[in-house]
Amino acid sequence: MQVLAHYREPNHARSILEIAITFIPLVALWVLAGVALHFGHWWISLLLAVPAAGFLVRLFMIQHDCGHGSFFRHKLANDWVGRVLGVLTLTPYDFWRRSHASHHATSGNLDRRGMGDIDTLTVREYRALPFLGRLRYRLYRHPLVMFGIGPAYLFFIRHRVPAGLMHAGWRQWVSAMLTNLALAAIIAALIWFVGIAPVLLIQVPVMFLAASIGVWLFYVQHQFEETYWEPSREWNMQEAALHGSSHYDLPVVLRWFTANIGVHHVHHLCSRIPYYRLPRVLRDHPELQNVSRLTLTESFRCVRLVLWDEDKRKLVSFRDLRCNAPSS
Repeated sequence: MQVLAHYREPNHARSILEIAITFIPLVALWVLAGVALHFGHWWISLLLAVPAAGFLVRLFMIQHDCGHGSFFRHKLANDWVGRVLGVLTLTPYDFWRRSHASHHATSGNLDRRGMGDIDTLTVREYRALPFLGRLRYRLYRHPLVMFGIGPAYLFFIRHRVPAGLMHAGWRQWVSAMLTNLALAAIIAALIWFVGIAPVLLIQVPVMFLAASIGVWLFYVQHQFEETYWEPSREWNMQEAALHGSSHYDLPVVLRWFTANIGVHHVHHLCSRIPYYRLPRVLRDHPELQNVSRLTLTESFRCVRLVLWDEDKRKLVSFRDLRCNAPSS
């Protein structure tokens, strides 16, 4: 941890540039999609939704760094940039920051699951469930739900009313409601100037794609075969960071659009490092390059991994569970 401390200092000029080269192309793509729709070329608009979603994901990663206090030196700058970006990403910043901080503090801890995580049951817990409980978990873990219905629900509905944090105080509710008000004002202005059809036909596909990509990234960062889970008495934060967070080694273009979030094991070791310094950490410390490394091709196989096997100490699939079912 101390070795990584000198990478933490943000460069304000670089941070502002990162915002500009992400936000400006996103707006340009939105305008181009609007022009395409105006002339009846709806298919061009749909094609433009793909790179636009990539830039929106990148904005979320900037918001993510703001939430960790790593994008600017001053808390006020981080928080207000994060709140503004949270309106664009449909994510109430203060609500999200609290749940994400909990994720960092408990990642890989079997006794503290549930806040800011993908729900993961152990093999014993799953086998102890009644039929309806197993069915519910299977539906939750189905790829169509996990990467399709789930992201849409999370960003379009759950983030609008963060009912799960009622006990956390008024700040999270104020964050959500102010984000909703700002979002409503932006949508109303867009509808006033360009009409409701362009707003729906452009922004909804962009947001849906970005949400699905975001959930996929979060999934593969922790849901890989040789990940790390331990009960509280044996849990260690550094071990959880190194071995419970993947190094998602993506191609260069995808690495840029995802703002190096694939260097997730280093991020969990020291969350105050700005994302544009993470590649330098790997260059300076090559021993970290192959720790929990996961390639793009390998990551697709993670979808089937749904249960933590405490005996084998790895994630397994439902099929593995059937094959290893105890004989009666």
